[in-house]
Amino acid sequence: MAMISTDTAEHYPWGEASDGWHLLRDPNLSVLEEHMPPGAAELRHRHSRARHFFYVLAGEVMLQLDGAQHVLRVGQGLHVPPGSTHQMHNLSDVEARFLVISAPHGRERTQAAAHTKDAG
Repeated sequence: MAMISTDTAEHYPWGEASDGWHLLRDPNLSVLEEHMPPGAAELRHRHSRARHFFYVLAGEVMLQLDGAQHVLRVGQGLHVPPGSTHQMHNLSDVEARFLVISAPHGRERTQAAAHTKDAG
C-alpha cells in the first residue's frame, strides 16, 4: 500500500467553489478531505445507506443534522447516521477543511426540501 496525501490523491470539485480529495476509496469505506470557502454551504441532503463522520481540521463549520444545528471547531467531529438530513456550512472567515469518513462508500444522495426543519 502506498502513502497518500492531497498532493497525490484524486482531486474533485463540488458545490460552487468547494473541492476535495479521495484519500481512501473502497466500496466499504471512504475517507475524504474537503475544503469549503468562507460562507459556503452545501445543499441539504441525506444518504439512505451511508453513515458519515465529519471531523474539522481548520475553520469552524455548522453541521445541521435533522434540524439541529451543531457548531464544530478544530478537533471536533459529529456522526451522521444513515437517512439523516444534513447540511454543512462554513461559518468562519477562513477556508474550512474537514475529513468525511463514510461507510459504506457511496455517492447516492437525495436532496432534502429546503423549507422544512427535517424532511425525514
